[in-house]
Amino acid sequence: MENIRPRLKFGNKVEEVKLRKRHSQLYSKKDDSPLKDGVLRARVVVFCVVFRLINCFLVQTSFVPDEYWQSLEVSHRMVFNYGYMTWEWKAGIRGFVYPLLFASIYKILHFINYDSVHLLIWLPRVFQALLAAFADVKFFFLIRTLERREVATWTFFCHLCSWFSWFCCTRTLTNSMETTITCLALFYYPLPGSKTHSSKKYLSLVALAIVVRPTALIVWFPLLMYHFWKEENKLRLITHKCIPIGAVAVVMSTLIDCIFYDKWTMVQFNFLKFNIFYSVADFYGSHPWHWYFTQGFAVIIGPHLPLFLHGCSIAFKRYKILLAAVVWTLVVYSLLPHKEFRFIYPVLPFCIIFSGISLANLKAWRRAAAFFLLVSNLAAALYTGLIHQRGTLDVMTRLQTLCDVSNISSPPQTDVLFLMPCHSTPFYSHVHCPMKMRFLECPPDLGEEGYVDEADRFYNDPLHWLRTSFPYKSSLPTHLVLFDVLEKEISLFLQGNNFVRTAEMFHTHFPEGRVGGSVFIYERH
Repeated sequence: MENIRPRLKFGNKVEEVKLRKRHSQLYSKKDDSPLKDGVLRARVVVFCVVFRLINCFLVQTSFVPDEYWQSLEVSHRMVFNYGYMTWEWKAGIRGFVYPLLFASIYKILHFINYDSVHLLIWLPRVFQALLAAFADVKFFFLIRTLERREVATWTFFCHLCSWFSWFCCTRTLTNSMETTITCLALFYYPLPGSKTHSSKKYLSLVALAIVVRPTALIVWFPLLMYHFWKEENKLRLITHKCIPIGAVAVVMSTLIDCIFYDKWTMVQFNFLKFNIFYSVADFYGSHPWHWYFTQGFAVIIGPHLPLFLHGCSIAFKRYKILLAAVVWTLVVYSLLPHKEFRFIYPVLPFCIIFSGISLANLKAWRRAAAFFLLVSNLAAALYTGLIHQRGTLDVMTRLQTLCDVSNISSPPQTDVLFLMPCHSTPFYSHVHCPMKMRFLECPPDLGEEGYVDEADRFYNDPLHWLRTSFPYKSSLPTHLVLFDVLEKEISLFLQGNNFVRTAEMFHTHFPEGRVGGSVFIYERH
């Protein structure tokens, strides 16, 4: 750039201004000097960290049980030796790699005697938020190497606007970690025009994603096949990178699982066995085959959908492999009976790239589209993060006050029974004291003839279940936790055993089935 720096003549002011303007334009087009690039990187890092920390603390609602039961509850049991492990951990179909991250945090807190319940709840969320911020930074600089600066800016804007990312990325879900790792791996993936690709790094990250959640292979399968097809030295790719990285991932994850299961356990094999031969996922509900195309995808992409469709028409040729990965993932998951929004969350960053390209090319309508995108996503993010489905977390905060923290060695005489759909709330990770708690269990049918789980038996005839389960007053729990929709059905039992409502917490504006709009706590007097 120094070679083309214009020589300024002080005699001609008009020419001097023109030359200075041309000089500044030349530098603005090539804005990647080490100094400027370093300043930009620092600003992006700070902004992303602050943004995701705010994101973390403004998400105070529950989403799905796996947010706790496949992470924090397991971690709490690993470190503090009390808690409840669901049937999945007894059957050996879940890996300990992901819970081990939070168990490490818990162990440090326990060692320095700072294991307060608030830190146990929020530090794993903060850790997840910082990882999400790191992925945001990588995502921005990936697009900046692929596209012009304007496109990168608008794509980043679309990425940060996403209500579903806001809702999910700081949660302790394996799906959140899978999406974060996918974003990081995409930075090193050999996309057309990428200057940051590294086969070893992206394959290592993909292996980690699969260890955390085996279904990550669905998302990455077309991308891996595309890389293999484009690679000139295919044999070297397989023998020097794929096989060694895959072997290390399998050995390390198996070693960790064997240590914590205290027996030889191949989690990946057990996961396939239970899902293929027993179809345990179907036990938790099924949807029509078209659900992802007619509902699921539209919900997670939200107001970005028109931009995504427009971006596909503009950038189809350049990013066809990303679009192929999105379609492939939707098709494969559509073949499975059990469907959830979070399952397709990892393809959202791919979709955002098309949305950003669309927004950058709108020109006349760009400001209006950006304003609509911001307002609509913000409304959805704040409502789902602060209001919708918060009662099941608030009730644990209330129950935590029942703990006798002054004498933790002798558990308090509190006995809490959750009369709710199983796993509706977190458990010991959110009270952090060994008081007696119990909920209605619902392990899947693994071939037992005439099997009906405890939760279904209860809801078939709540009064009969309560009377037969607690024939004597001495066996009654001290507290009952239930949704408001159940109150009328068991009112005779509550009145006959001197249970009095002591707390009511709002849960949702959209009660459905066994899930009510409020959560009640009843205490026996």
